[in-house]
Amino acid sequence: MFDRQDFETLTEAAATAWGRGADRDWSVPAGTLEWSCRKTADHAVDCTFAPAFMLASRKQDAYPDMGGIWSCGPEASPAQLVQALEVASRVLIAVVADAPPDCRAVIRRRPQVELAAPNDFLARGAIELILHSHDVCKGLAVEFEPPSGMCANLVEHTADSPWSLPGWRKPRASDDPWGELLTASGRAR
Repeated sequence: MFDRQDFETLTEAAATAWGRGADRDWSVPAGTLEWSCRKTADHAVDCTFAPAFMLASRKQDAYPDMGGIWSCGPEASPAQLVQALEVASRVLIAVVADAPPDCRAVIRRRPQVELAAPNDFLARGAIELILHSHDVCKGLAVEFEPPSGMCANLVEHTADSPWSLPGWRKPRASDDPWGELLTASGRAR
């Protein structure tokens, strides 16, 4: 089961990798995406805050109406993006820790509304964070190889989840859980 320690490990791995690329050109495309590394990192931060807001709302019919996304802005420095990621991670962890275990909230709304338990929101944020960190690091030509045990826990947690991402193929247990997560998302090392 993917847990708080796994999310903290992932956040540290992403923040460290982004920091190693701080002096690179963040305006280049993030891997195979059309977005720049800066915009993709900003989106990853938003995708870390979003599950916290969704769970904190306790809404069971729709996402909370918060008027848009959270963003560091198009001129954010790599240091600002790393700091924002660390803050967003702490917020998500705190919201999950505060939620009663029987609490349910909307974790996905398309093609239908899906409700989930608190710990699923950590895994939801982790999927977005790990894949977009890969994209950013690929664009910056910085190595990003998240710990295998954490990846295995994320594969196990998401393998049977009804709330997977659009275009996501359910990951399966493997000797290479990081490679399996990339394959499930249509990405390659």
